[in-house]
Amino acid sequence: MRTLSLEISPRPALRRIADALRVTLRPDTPARARDTALRTGRLEVPVIARTREMAEITRHFEQGRHMARQEEWGALGALIRACDRRRAQSAGGLPVAEILASGARSDVVDAGIAAARRGDADGSLKPLGELEQVLEELCCDHGVALVVALAHVDIGHAWRGEAAWAKVPSTNRAAFHAHFRAARRIVDAHDPFECDAPSLAAVRCALLAADRRPAARVADDYEDLVDLDPTTPRHMRALGTHLLPRWFGSYGALDLEARRTAARTADIWGAGAYAWVYLDALAVDPGASALVDPEFLVAGLYDILERRPEQHVVNMLAAFTGFTLCSGPDAHPAERRVAGAFDWILRDRLLEVHPMVWAAAHARVGTPTEGCAAERGKARALSTLAQHFAAELGNGQDVALTPSGWQIGGR
Repeated sequence: MRTLSLEISPRPALRRIADALRVTLRPDTPARARDTALRTGRLEVPVIARTREMAEITRHFEQGRHMARQEEWGALGALIRACDRRRAQSAGGLPVAEILASGARSDVVDAGIAAARRGDADGSLKPLGELEQVLEELCCDHGVALVVALAHVDIGHAWRGEAAWAKVPSTNRAAFHAHFRAARRIVDAHDPFECDAPSLAAVRCALLAADRRPAARVADDYEDLVDLDPTTPRHMRALGTHLLPRWFGSYGALDLEARRTAARTADIWGAGAYAWVYLDALAVDPGASALVDPEFLVAGLYDILERRPEQHVVNMLAAFTGFTLCSGPDAHPAERRVAGAFDWILRDRLLEVHPMVWAAAHARVGTPTEGCAAERGKARALSTLAQHFAAELGNGQDVALTPSGWQIGGR
């Protein structure tokens, strides 16, 4: 694993980066960092360019794609099923079965999305023809079924786009529903509980986007999913997003299900599930602060890091509290309280910066997408850290993150 240590030092290349950090913050810098004074201190933080999480995701994705290209469908289906049964996860908590399936369908999905962008409905279905034939031959293999169903979901979303439903052209709506109906037909042939397959339950939750009455099903479908796989944070985060008013719920339903999920998973997460359910919901919708219990959420963050001290998770929660949330006077008091957890996450848990985690964090104000994601993530992290230690740096003190923790002192 390669480590890059970025510091404000006499070395010319690093000094140029440091000068940029001192004088100008990126447009997507959090609210707390918008009015940044010139700093004379030195900030030194280890930055990990390629993390264990990235390596694992790449390995599993490439394995799935390679096996699909070699038409090793029987072996691939068996591998996906085995990972599902073991609840295998990457270092950052992503289900390995879903990563394998993502790689396996990537070529087909790329071709289908390209056709959707051309407005070619028949062309978007054509790449799926071979997959459908494989599924006919291996109809009892829910690992292969997962690959085909998710390919339909991905291509369906390409037809749907990001526009409000009322603005989606009728041809796009029809194609979207056609793909989602196909995915529904595939997953309905396999019971997630009988197959011991949380990946299938996750697809059912994804299909709520095309359901006629999603609000009536969202809580029950996600309860099934979380009960099947309570150790995977991704499911709880998706639940929170889908319970927002813009999707299938309300702020009241969001808080209720966050509490219910926390109660059902207390033996695994403590209060952590409450925080997981709110994590993405609060990031994308500040209105979710209306009913959130900030003390419960902060306790949840603490319990998560007690159980998952991996630096990938630490960086995720540091970016959430320090970059995404607002701690300024105009923020909701509950949001300010949660954002305040950044200090102890930073001081007690952070050992290194993972730029890609910060690049993936939701930015409330200003969301430039140009340029390298790793550089953007590094700039977000370092500017957030620099603002947090603005007083020390402004007084000429050096701030360094070392293996034994933060060291602050004069030159």
